[in-house]
Amino acid sequence: MKPALTEIWVYLSASPLLHLTLTVCAYLLGDWLFRRSGRKPIFNPVLMAIVALVALLVLTGTPYPTYFAGAQFVHFLLGPATVALAVPLYFNFSKLRRLLMPLCVGLFAGSITAALSAVGIARLLDASTGTMLALAPKSVTAPVAMGIVEKLGGPPSLAAILVVSTGIIGAVIGPTLLDWLKVHDPAVRGFAIGTTSHGIGTARAFQESEEAGAFSGLAMGLNALLSSLLLPVLLYLTGIV
Repeated sequence: MKPALTEIWVYLSASPLLHLTLTVCAYLLGDWLFRRSGRKPIFNPVLMAIVALVALLVLTGTPYPTYFAGAQFVHFLLGPATVALAVPLYFNFSKLRRLLMPLCVGLFAGSITAALSAVGIARLLDASTGTMLALAPKSVTAPVAMGIVEKLGGPPSLAAILVVSTGIIGAVIGPTLLDWLKVHDPAVRGFAIGTTSHGIGTARAFQESEEAGAFSGLAMGLNALLSSLLLPVLLYLTGIV
């Protein structure tokens, strides 16, 4: 950047509100592009916001810790937002009871398939043990996935990258794939997206309907719990740990 612009940026970056504001503006820009595109999945607001923020941090030479120090309020809100997912689920509780058994079977199948397919492909490609450990919980929400990988001796930072990438890919192609498979029930669509694409997928499911978002949030939480119990056992049985 030119010296004058650099000086302005250094002055503004000293304010913790700058990066919070940039984060909100990046998402609003992504949401605007998503709506203007006719809600095409490739213009997912989260994806657009990440691309815009990464480009801005690279162009301005801003270290990530500096950015996070200002945007950590958004991170703090993840907790209340996750708890708030119980509200729409409460209003769909009667349907949840009717679908309880199919959802349990789907959760178990989806959780195991997501982990074993990723690890299996990585093993065929002769990936390192650390990479396979980071790949196993790719469909689990980031804090839980990083905790699992850290306990198993893998790289938590790589796990975080893979989790976010999985969420974005699932949010982009998941609804289209479900359309091709002629899956139209909002509860089933949401549960499938939440199982494979955790929080980012859940945000996409809420764009379809409140019911889809509620079941996606349920799947995200249950998959995190189930994966915490199953993944260490599966990785041990497959000889990775």
